Amino acid sequence: MFNKEETLSFLTELLSINSPSGYTKDATNFLQKTLEEFGYNTDKTPKGNVIVKVSGKDTTVTRGLSAHIDTLGLMVRSINSDGTLALTKLGGPLTPTLDGEYCDIITRNGKVYTGTILSNTPSVHVFKDAATKERDIDNLVVKIDERVKDKEEVKKLGIQNGDIIAYDPKVVVTESGYIKSRFLDDKASVSILVSILRMLKKENIQPATNLTFIFSTYEEVGHGASWIPEDISELLAVDMGCIGLDLDCTEFDVSICAKDSSGPYDYEMTTNLIDMAKKEKLNYAVDIYPMYGSDASAALRGGANIRAALIGPGVASSHGMERTHIDALENTFKLIYSYIMK
Repeated sequence: MFNKEETLSFLTELLSINSPSGYTKDATNFLQKTLEEFGYNTDKTPKGNVIVKVSGKDTTVTRGLSAHIDTLGLMVRSINSDGTLALTKLGGPLTPTLDGEYCDIITRNGKVYTGTILSNTPSVHVFKDAATKERDIDNLVVKIDERVKDKEEVKKLGIQNGDIIAYDPKVVVTESGYIKSRFLDDKASVSILVSILRMLKKENIQPATNLTFIFSTYEEVGHGASWIPEDISELLAVDMGCIGLDLDCTEFDVSICAKDSSGPYDYEMTTNLIDMAKKEKLNYAVDIYPMYGSDASAALRGGANIRAALIGPGVASSHGMERTHIDALENTFKLIYSYIMK
């Protein structure tokens, strides 16, 4: 059922498309085109979430599944007098990991310039604190790959405050099955849901209930699936599983979240997912995510009268240079399949 090659092919292509929160149109257009080629009808909500509906055997029940297509990113806060760009964050990137990364500066007129994110004391031959200076957002700048020496020359390029800055995902898939890239949170989960939809269509499988797939576009800033269709009675958010400290999850597991910073997820629904993972003999972990929110928690805060749960592939080094393994994607795929068929 799980097709590794197709899943990785879609994932690597999606990872290559810039989609920071607020600038997801290219990624959602690619997603819609892919799903429509499978034979699905897709809709896009006013704020950009992509919706796909699948008819089930029991048409009186609709369950939702969500994953977010938006990523972390940056925006031009202001243009410095020396022609570099001051920055503000889109979401919560781990800023020390951005020092030295290549990036695209996307202007409002569609022109894209390249640049490099650097500390504002970037040379050990010049600055005594080059190695020790904190790499927070106020100490990072973008140096544009154009011959500019001041603010006015940058403005003449068409670059202005509020322009999107998307940094390089640096995608690598190793022969041993590791996937190394930024933005596996949450494009890995998007690829899993796309693989589920591909399989349902290709093998002519009808799920147990109606399903509504939601691919959200503002999750990284807290309101991705804050609105969901009213006929959804329970929502399974598929997002990255956390790794580290006292958590049990590894890069090979499907993680089942019992509680995050928004509170506990539905007890019965979570218990059923654990039982399914046991029955299917999956590599899984049950964990608490201390600093985390999901599309499901956004929907609950938005007033949705639903049961909600959260699962996802184990991803290491979240909001930095992330890594997972194809086994985690497969275990997550199998748990989702078990869920939608019962």
